[in-house]
Amino acid sequence: MEKQPQEASLDSLTSSQDQHDWIAAQDFLRTKLITEDSFTWKLNTSAGTSKQGALEVLRYVGGVDISFSKDDPSMACGTLVVLDFPTLQVVYEDFSLVSVHIPYVPGFLAFREAPVLLELLEKMKKSNNPFYPQLLLVDGNGILHPRGFGLACHLGVVADLPTIGIGKNLHHVDGLNQSRVRQLLEAEENHAKDFITLVGCSGHTWGAAMRSTQGSVKPIFISIGHRISLPTAITIVQMTCKYRVPEPIRQADIRSRDYIRTLQMNARTM
Repeated sequence: MEKQPQEASLDSLTSSQDQHDWIAAQDFLRTKLITEDSFTWKLNTSAGTSKQGALEVLRYVGGVDISFSKDDPSMACGTLVVLDFPTLQVVYEDFSLVSVHIPYVPGFLAFREAPVLLELLEKMKKSNNPFYPQLLLVDGNGILHPRGFGLACHLGVVADLPTIGIGKNLHHVDGLNQSRVRQLLEAEENHAKDFITLVGCSGHTWGAAMRSTQGSVKPIFISIGHRISLPTAITIVQMTCKYRVPEPIRQADIRSRDYIRTLQMNARTM
């Protein structure tokens, strides 16, 4: 997901009061964060549900993304897709075309994007749609975040959904940086590993860096969003990856870009 470059200074884009309110909101929501497995389903490749009293099978995995117009940086298309698991076929998609006037401020992405994505989830939930996701993959970080509470955490807590954060770029947190992760992935002892855990200078585990299916050292960064443990998150990402990023996020990205591109083309021909 491409973020629009910000040429103005941070102070001109958002007031100190905005930032104060955002920090307070993050601090409050963080108190509700669950970083262990807390869900009513189990991983199983067979369809259907278990016997009464047992866990249901994970069947529907959602993915969310937002694309921005190249013609009008304030125009955004939020997209929610739901894929059948484990076939990874799209069974539901919805879009929301909106004007976004909150700037992208590092560490506060949720306040720019979460309202759009939460509205799509709420719309689906209110209609009692049978494909409502049991799990959500988010194009954005979870606890691998300067304040330990990224977009995936925000969406998970507010929607009360198990969520996994998928980042394409690494936040510099607790001594972790891009060059250090690349060194670890290229190290001889890690050549056979699909992923490495990301442990900061403090000894805290922030997430994992996972190679693409093509074996590239350019990884994606997996972190806990809400109501899921890191080992479970890694397993699910591995099971949903056909390419570099998990298929629910890849499909959301493709469809949001196509939707906004089509709108732009139609507008130019009118």
